[in-house]
Amino acid sequence: MQINIGLIGFGTIGAGVVKILQKSAGLIEKKTGVRLCLKRIADLDITTSRGVVVEPEILTTKVEEIIGADDIDVVIELIGGYEPARTIVLSAMRAGKSIVTANKALLSRYWEEMFQTATECQVAFYAEASVGGGIPIISSITQGLVANEIQEIYGIINGTCNYILTKMSDEGLEFSEALKQAQANGYAEANPAFDIEGVDTAHKLSILSSISFGGHVQLESISTQGITRITKLDIDYAKELGFVIKLLGIAKRLSANEIEASVHPAMIPENHLLSSVNDVFNAIYMVGDFIGPMMFYGKGAGQLPTASAIVGDLVMLAHQGKGLRSTKEAAIKVRKADTISSKYYLRVTAEDSTGVLASIAGILGKHGISIASCIQKERGQFVPIIILTHEAEEGNLRAAIAEIDKLPEIKDETVCISLVAG
Repeated sequence: MQINIGLIGFGTIGAGVVKILQKSAGLIEKKTGVRLCLKRIADLDITTSRGVVVEPEILTTKVEEIIGADDIDVVIELIGGYEPARTIVLSAMRAGKSIVTANKALLSRYWEEMFQTATECQVAFYAEASVGGGIPIISSITQGLVANEIQEIYGIINGTCNYILTKMSDEGLEFSEALKQAQANGYAEANPAFDIEGVDTAHKLSILSSISFGGHVQLESISTQGITRITKLDIDYAKELGFVIKLLGIAKRLSANEIEASVHPAMIPENHLLSSVNDVFNAIYMVGDFIGPMMFYGKGAGQLPTASAIVGDLVMLAHQGKGLRSTKEAAIKVRKADTISSKYYLRVTAEDSTGVLASIAGILGKHGISIASCIQKERGQFVPIIILTHEAEEGNLRAAIAEIDKLPEIKDETVCISLVAG
């Protein structure tokens, strides 16, 4: 069986797809019976070297030559972002082309439109590479674990943030120093806001949640917080308390049609499987009602791991031809973050004077927040006070922090990190 492919977007990942097809097309055909034939490549720049040699006649700057081609069955979209990717993908589907994409932003924001169009046009839509790079998490959920009702998801799904937090922990770097190192090594963009503010993780959590819980979980419904306020001091205290700080995308089933979904730094017990996931690696820890807890681990980004997932989708498309589908169930309700309960770590920077701790404890108590433990070791004009709370609603905690931070003895905004149970 032969699948004719048009590739739109000849950047790093696109070049990786070409490398794999050139090296492994024969092996793939031998193993699967599917011949993958790259017919055309479209990009605005077709002159810069990508480290891979292709015939000049298959290169074009016009996406129309792929969308309108009768000899192309599948379009691989690797432009990224919302537009023009959305317009190109919709046009390709309406022209009868199936889609393989790595575009998490497109899928998380336009989930319903993508799948409605795919259904109307009777084409397939695959997006394994949109979450976790080379980790086969989407196919695992939709096929291997199809008998399970997914109960919980905890994901380290942004390599940039995980690299930064690892360097802060292992090398004692401050956030700004670790970010510069990530940029120097090519793990962070010149403008890293989407990564370090948690937006990229929210895109991916939206997709994982939508697939796992049976309805579109909108990006805007996910409470999102990045890692920019984490300091070396927080890393050190976490170690002392037996925890590791990671940026997590968390989703939990609360009932048949309600979940909680959030992205934020979290303290994970040092004996938890996720605590040992370091550098740019990704991991998704899940709990199914039949299979129980499991973890998927691997390279969550990079040219060849991501390209590997794309090629896997091409073969799956050839064999099955159906792809992802959006369910017709009632919309999934995402519980507001204010009503979610957790235990918390607080770092309050306060004047080292009599009565300050009593004032802080009084405000927490007024908002129904009980203190589990408190640490104050340093002396000076202003000192960190570390507080661990018992279970508390986030809304009550945020209200208490806002009141605490208005005290004249408080120097900086209080840092708050949730604790994940072991």
